[in-house]
Amino acid sequence: MLLELHIDNFAIIEHLDLLFGPGLVIFTGETGAGKSILIDAVETLLGGRADSTLVRSGADRAVVEGNFQLDPDVQSAVISILEREELLDDPGLITLGREIRTNGRNIARINGRSVSAALLKEIGEFLVDVHGQSEHLSLLHVRQHLGLLDRFAETDDLLAAYRKTYQRLQGVRRELAELRQAERDAARQIDMLNYQIQEIDSAHLQDGEEDDLRDERNRLANAEELSSLVQSALQGLDEGTPESPATTDLFGQVVRALNSLAKLDSSLSDLDELGQTIFDNLTELALDLRNYLEGIEFNPRRLDQVEERLALIHSLKRKYGDTIPAVLDFAQKARTQLEAITHAGERIEQLQKEESGLLSRLAQEGQALSQKRHQQSEKLGRSIESELSDLHMSSTRFDVAFQYRRDPDGVLIEDGERVAFDVNGLERIEFLIAPNPGEGLKPLAKIASGGETSRLMLALKNVLAGADQVPTLIFDEIDQGIGGKVGSTVGQKLWRLARQHQVLCVTHLPQLAVHGDQHYHVQKTVQAGRTLTEVNQLENEARVEELAQMFGAVSAGTLQSARELLQAVSKQNSLNQVS
Repeated sequence: MLLELHIDNFAIIEHLDLLFGPGLVIFTGETGAGKSILIDAVETLLGGRADSTLVRSGADRAVVEGNFQLDPDVQSAVISILEREELLDDPGLITLGREIRTNGRNIARINGRSVSAALLKEIGEFLVDVHGQSEHLSLLHVRQHLGLLDRFAETDDLLAAYRKTYQRLQGVRRELAELRQAERDAARQIDMLNYQIQEIDSAHLQDGEEDDLRDERNRLANAEELSSLVQSALQGLDEGTPESPATTDLFGQVVRALNSLAKLDSSLSDLDELGQTIFDNLTELALDLRNYLEGIEFNPRRLDQVEERLALIHSLKRKYGDTIPAVLDFAQKARTQLEAITHAGERIEQLQKEESGLLSRLAQEGQALSQKRHQQSEKLGRSIESELSDLHMSSTRFDVAFQYRRDPDGVLIEDGERVAFDVNGLERIEFLIAPNPGEGLKPLAKIASGGETSRLMLALKNVLAGADQVPTLIFDEIDQGIGGKVGSTVGQKLWRLARQHQVLCVTHLPQLAVHGDQHYHVQKTVQAGRTLTEVNQLENEARVEELAQMFGAVSAGTLQSARELLQAVSKQNSLNQVS
């Protein structure tokens, strides 16, 4: 729902801030006052055409901003787009903005961040529908007709069952295509896979062996230096020379002295134990060094073997994976692929049987879905024609065209034909309309615009109110070419429609305007030689005067008529609200 609309320097609007509530919002005013400019501003906000001619003379830029409350019906879809684009702030609110500059540049914004006009339009289609003198008509998009019919016909369960079968069939067909391609490349693939598996298996790789081999290579390559260093350490630690006694001998003297001290002074017993521990550690260190020395190997042949093994591992990693586990995993996948190719014929036969069964089931589910669509399309047509009759278009005919396309790979229907199918069913549909007697039915997307289109859209919206999820609807000049009696009917229908949607309507008829939950007056003034559009909300006596003005010149009679009309409509709408 549109909560706020802010406009600066747009056409003849200098500055405007409007607050909107739910229900029916009416705009009235003299011709040329700027009512349609408001609609143009909203369309620009929703991603419509924006060029420098829209900037008010003397200003360097025009700005339009709108704050919207996200209704439950569209919240998930809009939030999904905002999350995709990393634009989500408040899950319940969204701000759209458009800035148009005189240099030709224009900037689109969502929640204060710059975006493309295409993204603004994508979001806008979920928020507002503008009907009348514009091209922003969701019901004129043929791709949306099927969804509207399905929601009207309540085909949710049938469509869900159909789509489940459809998705399974698509999966089977993808696997079949892969297996058939594999069969065509089988000989080459088998040779390659066998070679890869044999090369990896023959290496007998072990996880972790590469680190062990590097350590061993390091010891073998440095055996002479390692031996020399160990012998030097042992000489100082345990062997000594005539000039320099061994460390263990010297420290043995220390231990004996500490032992004697501890006997004389028991407070030194901890030092005695520490000295003994150090001596034991020195002895153990000497033993470990001797064992290590015995294990040092001068073996050039073994060094060559280790180098060759490491080279083999490097070669396999370069071909099949960055690590030994990755290489082993590659081999396992190759075995699986080889097995699949070897048994492809059996699997293809199984999948073909499954495909045939799924096609039969899809045909049954698709035809059941089509049958309900056909039945409900007739009901939809009658309902819309009834609405149009109330709107002074009693001769108008409405129909839904169903189109099927032959396809040898499609599903077999009852008449023996194979027809194409997609995720939405077996047919494509389009709304058709014949506005005038003697004219054939024509695609809704090609009928004339203007008041006739607006009334048609109103009829469609009333019938499809529960199916249409767009929260805000705008009708511009919907009363074009109709009188007061029909205008009252249009007002009643708009008011009822506004119980499920927020509806903004531009009108010249008091019989229609009186149904508004909010009423704004649009007027053009001249200040300091400049033309300005002002918009003021009307309440109480000010609204009575505006309705009287719409009847003709303000007089006691027109004022009385306006009050009586307000009273009658208020009473009627109260009764309708209760019912």
